[in-house]
Amino acid sequence: MDDIFQNIGNKLTLSQRIERTIENAIREKKLTVGSKLPTEREMCESFGVSRTALREALRRLSARGLINIHKGSGMYVSEIKIEDAIKTLDLYYDLKFDKNLLSQIIEVRYIFEPEIAKLAAISRTKKDLDDLAGNLTRFEECDPDNTQLEADLDNHFHLTITKATMNPIVQITMEPIYSLLPRMRNYIYGNIEGEKVNTLKFHREILDAIRKQDEKNAYVIMKDHLERTRVIYNKHMKTERN
Repeated sequence: MDDIFQNIGNKLTLSQRIERTIENAIREKKLTVGSKLPTEREMCESFGVSRTALREALRRLSARGLINIHKGSGMYVSEIKIEDAIKTLDLYYDLKFDKNLLSQIIEVRYIFEPEIAKLAAISRTKKDLDDLAGNLTRFEECDPDNTQLEADLDNHFHLTITKATMNPIVQITMEPIYSLLPRMRNYIYGNIEGEKVNTLKFHREILDAIRKQDEKNAYVIMKDHLERTRVIYNKHMKTERN
């Protein structure tokens, strides 16, 4: 590890340089998941910095989930999980949520989700089918006044299809988007008469195509489903502007 923990000089803020140096070592896999970092004293000597600067860098690395600090045991490189990446995007979308983001999200869904449904039709398991069928039942039986639960069930249906692709990159990309669906549904649909019926119809047809491993129909029906979402959004925005 001598090539990692070297004197870093004083051109930049020391804590920032320490943080960047350790982060780059993790990115380049010079420090692998689970590996133990040197002690604070050893790192201070190697970097040529004070303990205050080192501890500030370590605190930020820990807050970002890059290292775990265990008192009495030491510091270890963390395993970055799918959930960590999703949380970061969740925060970004929450902070950026407005009409422009809403429009962009709808476009992204229209581009990606038909392909996701197609892949899910190929890769789905019996458990995926059971989860989707159970979701439909709960959605159908949901009290129409409980719009929040309906939105959550809508979210979970699409999320389950994403997981059925067996592709973690698809999940990382789409799950933060789906976390916005309850807010999008409330924002767009409001009190649009009969929209639950239409949503259920599309969901049943998508599930039927996925069950039959009919990738072509899964693609087409999902595209039609999202085209309706685009139409409703555009109509809503036009009405609101007027």
